[in-house]
Amino acid sequence: FAPHCVFLSQIINNYLERTQGEAVDKASSSVMHFRDSKRKVDYVLAYHYRNRLARHLPGAGSPKPTRGSASLALVSNGGERPGSPGPEVIELCPLDALEEEKRLQREEYERNLVEAGLEIEKDPENKSQGLSFVRIHAPWQVLSREAEILKIKMPTKKVYEITEEGGILKKLNEIWCKLTKPLQPQVPQQENTNMKSLSYPFSREKIYLFNIKDKDTFFDNATRSRILLYQEWARYGVFYKFQPIDLIRKYFGEKIGLYFAWLGLYTEFLIPSSVVGITVFLYGCITIESDIPSKEMCDQRNAFTMCPLCDKFCDYWNLSSACATARASHLFDNPATVFFSIFMAVWATMFLEQWKRLQMRLSYSWDLAGLEEEEEHPRPEYEMKLLQKKLKHKNITDEEKLTWSDRMPGYATNFGLILFMIMLTFSAVFGVIVYRITTAAALSFSTKETTRSNARVTVTATAVIINLVVILILDEIYEAVAKWLTEIEVPKTEKTFEERLILKAFLLKFVNSYAPIFYVAFFKGRFVGRPGHYVYVFDGYRMEECAPGGCLMELCIQLSIIMLGKQLIQNNLFEIGIPKLKKLFRKLKDERTETKETDTNQSKDPQQWDLDYSLEPFTGLTPEYMEMIIQFGFVTLFVASFPLAPLFALLNNIIEVRLDAKKFVAELRRPDTVRAKDIGIWYNILSGIGKFSVIINAFVIAVTSDFIPRLMYQYAYSQNGTMHGFINHTLSYFNVSHLKAGTQPENSPFAHDVLFCRFKDYREPPWSQNQYEFSKQYWAVLSARLAFVILFQNLVMFLSVLVDWMIPDIPKDISEQIKREKVMLVDFFLKEEHEKRKLIESFIARDQQKHKIGTKGDRIRAASFSQVNRSPRGSFTSFSSQHTEV
Repeated sequence: FAPHCVFLSQIINNYLERTQGEAVDKASSSVMHFRDSKRKVDYVLAYHYRNRLARHLPGAGSPKPTRGSASLALVSNGGERPGSPGPEVIELCPLDALEEEKRLQREEYERNLVEAGLEIEKDPENKSQGLSFVRIHAPWQVLSREAEILKIKMPTKKVYEITEEGGILKKLNEIWCKLTKPLQPQVPQQENTNMKSLSYPFSREKIYLFNIKDKDTFFDNATRSRILLYQEWARYGVFYKFQPIDLIRKYFGEKIGLYFAWLGLYTEFLIPSSVVGITVFLYGCITIESDIPSKEMCDQRNAFTMCPLCDKFCDYWNLSSACATARASHLFDNPATVFFSIFMAVWATMFLEQWKRLQMRLSYSWDLAGLEEEEEHPRPEYEMKLLQKKLKHKNITDEEKLTWSDRMPGYATNFGLILFMIMLTFSAVFGVIVYRITTAAALSFSTKETTRSNARVTVTATAVIINLVVILILDEIYEAVAKWLTEIEVPKTEKTFEERLILKAFLLKFVNSYAPIFYVAFFKGRFVGRPGHYVYVFDGYRMEECAPGGCLMELCIQLSIIMLGKQLIQNNLFEIGIPKLKKLFRKLKDERTETKETDTNQSKDPQQWDLDYSLEPFTGLTPEYMEMIIQFGFVTLFVASFPLAPLFALLNNIIEVRLDAKKFVAELRRPDTVRAKDIGIWYNILSGIGKFSVIINAFVIAVTSDFIPRLMYQYAYSQNGTMHGFINHTLSYFNVSHLKAGTQPENSPFAHDVLFCRFKDYREPPWSQNQYEFSKQYWAVLSARLAFVILFQNLVMFLSVLVDWMIPDIPKDISEQIKREKVMLVDFFLKEEHEKRKLIESFIARDQQKHKIGTKGDRIRAASFSQVNRSPRGSFTSFSSQHTEV
């Protein structure tokens, strides 16, 4: 394929660009057909060309090519001019020589298309330069040959009735269909859904088996489907309707159809999780007034004098000043959170199991149940690398492949650069940590009371926004880096290339998106130290610690802002804005390269392929899957800290489905149809995230939240079995006289009245022999945390395995239908072969009968000739009469 040609895949009737979103059917015979109005346009090739701007004839006044420049001389023997001594010689400048080489490549490529059986139609190149199209028609011979090679299943003449389950399930299904009828898209449906044609891989030798009414429509190109897709799917006004998955598959192919089916099921599953998440949040709102620890913290009568939050400039403070933080933490840190974490772990398992069932149902409905992996052709880059190896080593056989040693430089580069990118992410997180520490210290120096009191909120909000900006920037960088790293590995096939690209991109984006959240969840406040023995960075800045209410509230803020920011900016604004900017840039670039000359013979209205060429090229489904997989991680990994995550994901996906639909229908060139029976490696990634989320949520509940300390206090240390006294139990004492010199609060109004300050930890009091060492309560709580992690993981894993066992991967009706079809297919073949044999036998019997009649006639004819020979010579009458008898 010539490198300058652009393959537009199957022709797409871009009526949307011409009518500003109005779905008008312009696919008339004159537009969608060749000039004969009979042969359909199946594919379109597009290329830019330049005609030679000037012909330089040798002689006086003709410019000579500059020294060292590449030039090409063409000799034209088409005709001689009067008085010219010989053939015409045309000197081409370097740019014209390049265009001439491209023209020769185009002609060779077009000859190869014709030799392959395709029919082409071209527009005349009657402009000095510009865009030209080659329309391609695939006749029946080519379509039937390729269908046989690809083993595409086509409907046979055998039609049978699908048996439906009766009883209560049928009634419930009928009720559900009636209730959801307003939600169904208005697309053509099969008249009798109970009848199904038996399908079989197409074979030209067994063409008599298939139901071929019209060869022009047997292999449907679905050009009119786009109008229906826009009206019933690719508009925000139909957001409440179900997706026409079969129509999507018919127009875009199985691979894209599976993506939208998966996205639709994921969005549907977010509905129950959103309801449960809202219920958990409301439970926190309702029980906030009865929460004893937060009431004790807000009670100003409890004189909990806390140790300074920074050295020198921070004063002692009362715990009641953190009342708002404590009350807000209860909204997300309550006993219902544990139930919600277990529910979401089981939810993830049920979602994956239901997807396997839906995937199998679609595979059966789309005749992909027996689809086998086809042997892929090597990528051109792989063949080029192999050719270079053969040229370098002359003794290499044709069967030689690229070995591990050939790819070693690429693997080493991959390992080093991926490690560098991960360290870059950690460095960005550490940089934000330093920003938080230094900014908090700087704000504590302020003379304004409001600035000092709001220092924690200011630092948290700005740091999260910085984290979000860094994540968005690094995401774009990592995407390009992952593609480049995969290319230097030189994978053999496109499937291998795609899988490696997905794994690299996911690894980098996973670390980039979740590293700041992991820090707040498991590291922040763990290495602070204690009063009198704090941990310092940069020789003077104390490590930041969690708020008095715990780190769970800050984790919730971090998760919500990053999740919502990525969805709003990256998934929506970028998806809308960047394609439009690319389209505008390409349009301006094409206008600059086009000359002022216009073709007067050309119609004022642009042809359909002109409009389609202005659309953005399709770059694959990896970005679409990736953003949903990252969102799936936000919903499942840290859901214990943010029960409203499924709700925000649901609201985003309702828009995302229609946004992607509109992008595929109206803004992208129609992609090549690719057959696929599953979503590939994405399922393994989803399954891995689901299992990893169990561990993460177990540690979030056990380590980050106060669920375990509260449980331990209520059942082990409380005198009356209630939560009264919990705050006092979790605060340790520190003798202020033990503060290091130079770290005491300066200009404190009541520093002389404070003998002991409190800090949140389980440590021995200053009057103990082992002062400030970890107390017995610390080790007891730590043991309970670890025990909870083990118990939680085993419980959730058991429930997940139970759900997996209870829900079969293949629906029962589908498995029975597949078995039934196999039996029917054998019977159908036997019947057809029996009829074929009877037909052949009847032909043979007829031929034998004709042969007998012919033999008898030959005998009579021979007898007549013998009689003629015995008659007198010249008796013509006797010969003719005998011949007439015969």
